[in-house]
Amino acid sequence: MTSAVSFRDVSRHFGSVKAVDQVNLDIVEGEFFAMLGPSGSGKTTCLRLVAGFEQPTGGTIEIFGENANGVPPWKRGVNTVFQDYALFPHMNILDNVAYGLMVRGIDKAARHKAAEQALDLVALGGYGARKTGQLSGGQRQRVALARALVNEPKVLLLDEPLGALDLKLREQMQEELKTLQKSLGITFIFVTHDQGEALSMADRVAVFNNGGIVQAGTPEDIYQKPASRFVADFVGSSNILPPDFTASLTGTRAWASLRPEAIRDGAGKDGDLSVQARLTSRSFLGSVTRVSLNTDTVKLHANLPAGTALPADGENTVVHFPREAVHILGDAA
Repeated sequence: MTSAVSFRDVSRHFGSVKAVDQVNLDIVEGEFFAMLGPSGSGKTTCLRLVAGFEQPTGGTIEIFGENANGVPPWKRGVNTVFQDYALFPHMNILDNVAYGLMVRGIDKAARHKAAEQALDLVALGGYGARKTGQLSGGQRQRVALARALVNEPKVLLLDEPLGALDLKLREQMQEELKTLQKSLGITFIFVTHDQGEALSMADRVAVFNNGGIVQAGTPEDIYQKPASRFVADFVGSSNILPPDFTASLTGTRAWASLRPEAIRDGAGKDGDLSVQARLTSRSFLGSVTRVSLNTDTVKLHANLPAGTALPADGENTVVHFPREAVHILGDAA
């Protein structure tokens, strides 16, 4: 498979601050790749390095096999969609979308035709004469996306583009972006701190922390087989089990993770592990009820199907979970 973007021992330091430190990465042509991590983890700096807005302190970046070090942004075959959209309020939508083509010297008729086609791609056909102030947040996000796509980039960079949208619209745009990426076949690199976005949209995810990648893999691998306590705790919700507690369950003394949805109240199944605990609180979350449980040594959280019969707060119960749901973690924190 062809690598669209490759990092080889890439670092970006700002004085004594190592924003990115010795990152190695291959992003395959045509995949939807997510960079996930908390603020300051290095994910946005990596995106800016691909875009050409930053240059590496050390290492090499290749885009489709060509060394991109020192190459200016406009010569890289990439385009960026920003969280704040960066649209021009004095221009109508058509001219906003066509702006990059105008800078490249494309004549008006040709660039407007291309802009109209790009607006059709994002379901905004017929909106070209409007001004940005006449559009909703989701529509402005689509305009920003069309403006990037009209330049026919080899790689599309998306810097937390859905962060300003409300929950329902954000979920709608997640589906639309994923569908669009599959239909176009363009490599998408998506930066987010939202675990749900990364897991639901990406073909592969790289989890960043402290300037480096701590785990990369499919969303299923990242969620079901976290490599460290940080990944288990950051990606989704997890019960982090200390070594002594894990040993009491499995005989293996190691840190482990147990996802809340794996825990069941009531009768267990053959081969299940079980723990006696006191139910301390509950929160109704629609499809599930989240409960807090105290064992003799650790606190657990469980997500139980709504309507599950539960003891009263303060009463003891026995919870069960499959042995395989206890995932042994690596030594890294």
